[in-house]
Amino acid sequence: MHHHLARPAALTLSAALALASTAALQAQELPTAGANIVVNGEPAPDVTQLPAGPDVNGTIVARTGAKLKVLEADGKATVIATSETTKVKASSGLFGTSKSKLGTDSLLNGLPVSVKTVQWNGGLLATQVTFKNTDLKTAAMIRAGTAQGFSEQSAATEALRGRLADIDQYNIKATSNVFFDTRKATLSPRAKADLCAAAAQGEATSNALMLVVGYTDSVGNDDYNQALSEKRAGTVINYLQQVCHWKPYRMLTPTGMAKADPLASNDTPEGKAQNRRVSVNILVSKGLDGM
Repeated sequence: MHHHLARPAALTLSAALALASTAALQAQELPTAGANIVVNGEPAPDVTQLPAGPDVNGTIVARTGAKLKVLEADGKATVIATSETTKVKASSGLFGTSKSKLGTDSLLNGLPVSVKTVQWNGGLLATQVTFKNTDLKTAAMIRAGTAQGFSEQSAATEALRGRLADIDQYNIKATSNVFFDTRKATLSPRAKADLCAAAAQGEATSNALMLVVGYTDSVGNDDYNQALSEKRAGTVINYLQQVCHWKPYRMLTPTGMAKADPLASNDTPEGKAQNRRVSVNILVSKGLDGM
């Protein structure tokens, strides 16, 4: 498989990402008064036996599993774990006892929080997360307005509700290319093997998303090449999902870029062969990278 480091002038990826949509979780029901909110996460020891950690005040900018990343006013980002011992408190006071429980999804991106912590497992564990009810409602409305829901059972997704800003939102962890014959969108045996290898590499990368971009050489007019590049990207998407078992909800919207951003000169047969490709990019949101 051919690997290429991301180039600083990767304008095509920027353009492709401007057309893509990110995978976001479904909006959760807001907690109601009288509900006892319990954040489910990694089991933790008795917090009363753990040394105290700092109080962290800021905004939740990323979430994965049982971890939150909180950005403070001075620009410092702190990753904090949660567990079943973590208490969530609204501005009106701790909710009363009830069987109603919510997971960490109730702590939404964009929510201003105050977090009390203890030192645990080489990092910080939240013992209490406090926020204002009004802030939670605002964060929930923003999330509901920009989220894209994905189905595990089907490659079809809901209509797009949000757009990615640009490539600067992501760290490119790897790029692999598969190549095609002239005017063809059929995968070769080598391309099939390379695609499943790329999927395996993505599976081994925490919080990875995949962006697939199709390209052509300079043969043919612009309309023809645009359609061909999209067809090549679609062929790759289908194989990745159906054979390599890459989940649809971890796939950014594919796109075709025709003859843009050639890898080599279109003046030679060898250069054209390099340009008849589909680029498979493994990306991680900068907010989630390292979590």
